[in-house]
Amino acid sequence: MVWLRTVGTTGVLALAIGAGWISAHAEPPDRQAAALYQSGAFLEAAGAAAADGDADDLAFAARAVLAYCMTGEGDPPKEMIARAQTYAEQAMQRDPDHAEARLQLAIAVSLESRPMSAMDAWNSGLGKKGRELAEAVLKDDPDNIYANGFLAVWHAEGRRRAGAMGAGFIGASLQEAERRYEHAAGLAPDDVGVHWQYARALVALDSRRFGKKAAVILERAIAARADDQVELVMQARARELLGLLREDRREAETRALEML
Repeated sequence: MVWLRTVGTTGVLALAIGAGWISAHAEPPDRQAAALYQSGAFLEAAGAAAADGDADDLAFAARAVLAYCMTGEGDPPKEMIARAQTYAEQAMQRDPDHAEARLQLAIAVSLESRPMSAMDAWNSGLGKKGRELAEAVLKDDPDNIYANGFLAVWHAEGRRRAGAMGAGFIGASLQEAERRYEHAAGLAPDDVGVHWQYARALVALDSRRFGKKAAVILERAIAARADDQVELVMQARARELLGLLREDRREAETRALEML
């Protein structure tokens, strides 16, 4: 995703949020919603899930809307991001500790900040909110694959956007990014999204410095088993980015900034 670096006169840099993490944690509320999701009919799946209205259903509905956002091209429609946020917030109203709802809300607020300037994203508090939601999940479940994966990307994006000096101000760390990725990958070595999202973040950060590492991780994403339309899209993007990385690292870096 595209983040513009903004350097103030005081040297304080704005925050980056890792976005586009689609969790597979929520259980589908019924066979109809599950089948619709698997086929790529994400908005129809969301409608079917939200009809029942309990926390699990609403969290799944948020996930389905975010899958629609992630698999499209360009910036996701604002109304779809707002819809996902609403579903996630409604789920949390029913169950404030619902892990899936908190993760989907973290993704939604990160997508909301996507078109903002760097300083506006910082001032809005959206980056901090996304990070805090994911960290709250890990307090309850340290082995949550998707919270670890989300934070791996968050820290890598934060380091890219803030730079070496500003990263400390916002609490972004490449060491923490790597630790979170390795933990998530160790728990789910065959998860397409775990590998794809982190590799993309590394290429966007610095394709020269992290190109070899990212290529290895992209190959893991490509080799993993894709179980649904979201993962098929991720694999296609992983193949595209790996090809660019081998041909033109600068172009790969530019393309990684555009991708979800």
